Amino acid sequence: MKDYKNVVIFDHPLIRHKIAILRDERTSMKEFRELVEEITTLMTYESLKEGIPTTEIEVKTPLEVCKQTVITDGSIVIVPILRAGLGMVNGVHVLFPSARVGHIGMCRNEETLKPDTYYCKLPAGIEDKLVIIVDPMLATGGSACDAIQLLKDKGCKHIKLMSIIGAPEGVSKVAEAHPDVNIYVSTLDRCLNEHGYILPGLGDAGDRLFGTK
Repeated sequence: MKDYKNVVIFDHPLIRHKIAILRDERTSMKEFRELVEEITTLMTYESLKEGIPTTEIEVKTPLEVCKQTVITDGSIVIVPILRAGLGMVNGVHVLFPSARVGHIGMCRNEETLKPDTYYCKLPAGIEDKLVIIVDPMLATGGSACDAIQLLKDKGCKHIKLMSIIGAPEGVSKVAEAHPDVNIYVSTLDRCLNEHGYILPGLGDAGDRLFGTK
């Protein structure tokens, strides 16, 4: 995969350690869910070093008044792509507990491997917020591209995408379709198989999060 200016692939030993456990088929649903949240928190810390809205305020310490920078209240919206994206929401909320949450529901057509949108509920005023799309797996890139375009059609101008595992095909597709959107991926896997699943991957993230298979 070629280098893209809007793509960041993390190379952190703690994240690599947690992903190794996440991949293991023996990892329980409870531990899988906890690991997804922990990895998301680490990703959020790194992903929001730049581009986050801030405000300067005055704070009175026990000794004097000083000026400090804080994150602008109500400036962040988390948008999980249903259903697996729900597993990442709490990981962002650890650092931004007041962030509002929108939802975009998409399911993959197993014949075309393309996403079908079946649900969309977004907070009012989202067009003026920093929107963080979360989805554990960036496989073909179809769902991510459609979700980003949907948000752009709603007027959103500041969008970030966070995925735990990405395939070169999906990362490249989103990076080229939306060069103005920063993409953050914890690890880049080898490829997609004929069914559109990431290899080596970790299986179906939604099933492993919610125990549906």
